[in-house]
Amino acid sequence: MNNIKWAILGPGTIALDFAKAIVEVNGSIYAVGSRTLEKSNKFASMYKVEKTYGNYDEMLDDDKIDVVYISTPHSNHYEYIMKSLNHNKHVFCEKAITVNGKQLREIVNLAESKGLIVAEAMTIYHMPLYKKLHEIIDSGKLGKIKMIQVSFGSLKEYDVTNRFFSQDLAGGALLDIGTYDLSFTRYFLSSQPQEVLTTVKKFETGVDEQSGIILKNSDDEMAVVSLTMRAKQPKKGVVAGELAYITVENFPRADKATITYPDGKVEVIEAGETSKALIYEVKDINKYIASKSNIDNTIGLSIDVMNIMDEVRNQWGIKYSFE
Repeated sequence: MNNIKWAILGPGTIALDFAKAIVEVNGSIYAVGSRTLEKSNKFASMYKVEKTYGNYDEMLDDDKIDVVYISTPHSNHYEYIMKSLNHNKHVFCEKAITVNGKQLREIVNLAESKGLIVAEAMTIYHMPLYKKLHEIIDSGKLGKIKMIQVSFGSLKEYDVTNRFFSQDLAGGALLDIGTYDLSFTRYFLSSQPQEVLTTVKKFETGVDEQSGIILKNSDDEMAVVSLTMRAKQPKKGVVAGELAYITVENFPRADKATITYPDGKVEVIEAGETSKALIYEVKDINKYIASKSNIDNTIGLSIDVMNIMDEVRNQWGIKYSFE
């Protein structure tokens, strides 16, 4: 049992699994807020939720709430994160944490001024496997990192009315699945990329349907990223060093990776469990709040990823209608 009181803002489909994780770690959920009390009550009936609210502002007025989990579409993350911070709540927000870097910088500045934690629900930053792989790379076992390759293809049903294809809701592959690829990439790069080359095929609504992105930093490390939301691709990441390369299949919630050496020898690395991905997130945020610091600096990685996405969209000439 943990005494940190969690609240869920936006009890939609994405929040269902995360609610289970909060209950698993903390024993219960303190509050849930929706646009209607009926929806909050229905959600609360499935979990151990003490308080229900039919209005987001009313929920945020509850002084007992420590941290708010935000699971609404990313087009309104900025609004709800800022409201939560202004009500002195810590925030854990679904990906993509914001739509652009300007929004995220404002959020981080406000959080720092209030001594609050804000972090992105990016599983890669919290899975034990990735922490272990980073330790292996830091040990020099792979030699100098040279190249990272990441692919992710999500086959979305053709529907111009769906939010995934909507300019007004910041649709497109980049902010939906590209954030995973770029978070994987930035996690293993030694520094932020300074060079960005990219090309895109736009969907008929003007959002990005598929793209290729090449990155290079001042350490001469490179990355190649491929994205599409109208065709399946393996969720696969490769980190190549001078002495060996790491392969991670189904990388967003991976619990296993392989290291392949030039002589063909393969070493299997295992840590954590895929099924506990969201539990690791809850535990890390509880840890950040208890220590009063994002001790893993995951928000710094989120800032870098958002800045890369800004540059990529700038080169594509894609700007969302509300920006």
